[in-house]
Amino acid sequence: MTFSEELKKEGEGIWREIQAHPFVRGIGDGSLPQEAFRFYMCQDYVFLVEYGRVLALAVSKGGGLNTMGKFAGLLDATLNQEMELHRAYAARFGITDADLEAVELAPTARAYTRHLLEVAYSDGLAEIAAGLMPCQWGYAEIGSRLAREGDVSEANPYAEWIHTYASEDFQSLAAWLCGLVDRLAEDLGPSSKQGLKRIFVTSSRYEYLFWDMAYRQETWPV
Repeated sequence: MTFSEELKKEGEGIWREIQAHPFVRGIGDGSLPQEAFRFYMCQDYVFLVEYGRVLALAVSKGGGLNTMGKFAGLLDATLNQEMELHRAYAARFGITDADLEAVELAPTARAYTRHLLEVAYSDGLAEIAAGLMPCQWGYAEIGSRLAREGDVSEANPYAEWIHTYASEDFQSLAAWLCGLVDRLAEDLGPSSKQGLKRIFVTSSRYEYLFWDMAYRQETWPV
């Protein structure tokens, strides 16, 4: 069993709950209320801004030119390609660029990004990669599963979303990140590996909470 597979086993129960969440299932069959999806798109946009900061820190701690270049490429793709696609896709649901720029992070989204940034500032590349895995790998798993079992016809307003995360490019990126964690873990002792597992599980919990936040359209209570 690879170390990334060990990590997935640690979060197995959480990942099952994510796959079963009504938001994820609603994307799969097209039944998710568009109001909830619009909320998700707005929160995901500002999440990506903070995600970019985490990737920038990963570049600085890359340890080798190949790894630094990979994270730099991912940062460029996130800021200059993915976010542009995000804006174009959001526009189809009536969300303007001005709407996206005015979004304030909801409590759960803010807590998730603070977790990732804390790890990125305080720890090394292995910890950063472990923290990012539940998002990158999790979306790849959701995309591939919904592509197999969901409705990917034009009748589903979220079919393009499914295709994006089921795509070969996204699947390859998730596989690369898993491979990176496996390589980095080879030189770590039991205590350090346990630390990676804690980070991975925490990020997995936040992934679940992010979907739930969007489904409930969470706002600050006061």
